[in-house]
Amino acid sequence: MSPESPAPTEPPTRTTPAAPSTPAARAPRTLSTAEVRREELVEAAISVVAERGIHGTPTTDLARAAGISQAYLFRLFPSKELLAVAVVERMHERIYERFAAAAREARLAGAPVLPAMGASYSQLLEDRDLLLVQLHAHAAAPSVEAIREANRAGFARLVELVQRESDAGPEEIGRFFARGMLLNVLAALDAGAVDADWARVLSGADPELNC
Repeated sequence: MSPESPAPTEPPTRTTPAAPSTPAARAPRTLSTAEVRREELVEAAISVVAERGIHGTPTTDLARAAGISQAYLFRLFPSKELLAVAVVERMHERIYERFAAAAREARLAGAPVLPAMGASYSQLLEDRDLLLVQLHAHAAAPSVEAIREANRAGFARLVELVQRESDAGPEEIGRFFARGMLLNVLAALDAGAVDADWARVLSGADPELNC
């Protein structure tokens, strides 16, 4: 090749389009400040409602328990009724979670599910706030439609869960829930501390449920 000859050029390199990148895994959703405060308010309200009842608890007390102003309370829940419904829903959710956990543990252990759920409820009643919120919610249900509907929805979920997990029939499940309601009353009366025939009879009812 002579010096005058142009130097050969290399063919242009073809660029292969980059493959679309795989979307990164979504980070866990972060609650907004309002959502966090709403959760905190509901948790704080449980103890206050347990002590004073749904009708007897002023919003000033609920706001004070959560460490917020009354005005901010109404930004989170536009009415006291909506906050009361959230408290009732949270109460039902705690029972649901306890029943579901008891069913899982019983299945892993090869144990009967329904008695395990009953035993878990007896333990749950040691939370006096949860017990009292239930009693207040039932008392308010006849006069407050939203509370009544929240209770109905809560029981519907619980019954569906017990049916699915235990395979028990309607009569047995009815007795299971009837026993739970009796346990609520006995716990409210502190019947375990009473040395009387009526307390012993009612506390020992339906022993096969192990409640």
